[in-house]
Amino acid sequence: MKQLKRFITPILLFALSIFFKSGANTFLNFNEKTSLIVGKLSSILLIISVAWTLIVILRVLKARYLRRYDINSENNLNARKLYTQFNILERIIIFIIIIIAVAVTLMLFESVRKIGLSLFASAGIAGIILGLAAQKVIGTILAGLQIAISQPIRLDDVLVVEGEWGWVEEISLTFVVVRIWDKRRLILPTTYFIEKPFQNWTRNNSDILGTVFIYTDYNVPFDKLRDELTRLLNSTNLWDGKANVLQVTDAKENYVEIRALMSASSSPKAWDLRVFVREKLITYIQTNYPESFPKTRVQVKDFISVKNKD
Repeated sequence: MKQLKRFITPILLFALSIFFKSGANTFLNFNEKTSLIVGKLSSILLIISVAWTLIVILRVLKARYLRRYDINSENNLNARKLYTQFNILERIIIFIIIIIAVAVTLMLFESVRKIGLSLFASAGIAGIILGLAAQKVIGTILAGLQIAISQPIRLDDVLVVEGEWGWVEEISLTFVVVRIWDKRRLILPTTYFIEKPFQNWTRNNSDILGTVFIYTDYNVPFDKLRDELTRLLNSTNLWDGKANVLQVTDAKENYVEIRALMSASSSPKAWDLRVFVREKLITYIQTNYPESFPKTRVQVKDFISVKNKD
């Protein structure tokens, strides 16, 4: 019912245009000049109603097709793929429909038609200048089309771009909106994702690995830390049960670097899981092995000077 309401306005415009075109003269007895104006108005209303109807049909078909895919589910790779393609293609088709409708409307006026012919006859240099000026705009639109086809990014993908971490919130023909974790919005042209490198954490699936680094003294018991990491992961529903690794990844003069590797079903859960594990591991070391935090060692030797007796 809600979708049918979208057709009410274009249908009313269509009926009004038909009335002005065929029945207005019969009922209202317009003179020649008024009839010409009413005829032009009815033609414009007809063009608007047809274009509006095509746009509504396009959106209704898209909504009906995508209804079976839930983009809010955790395993939403196919849904994000289809939503990205359909949203960009929808904007392209709507843009084409509007351009055609405007062109057909302008062709109704003889003066505009003559201006167009005169401009076309002398459009050599002007066309070159316009082409150069519109080069970036056309390139941006083509980049949006390329994103829809090749899909280096999709809606709700998790990206690290320009040093910021966030989700793809909107993809249009000319720009991409990335929602940063602190609710800021990063606006980037579509050409950015074709020309520059960036990180996509959910390119193939929404699963993601999280890492936590802990720095301790050499005397920390690694096996006890592994047991504690396993206990912590089993105690929370943030962990998806796949990755559970604790390794010594580096050794410096004053400390060793320990990396805890864990997995989660989505990037928000991975972030919360990393925070949880980092806090609990530090608390565990504080409680059970407080002497195992990094320390600086200094060895002092006592020099005893012995005086020679005469």
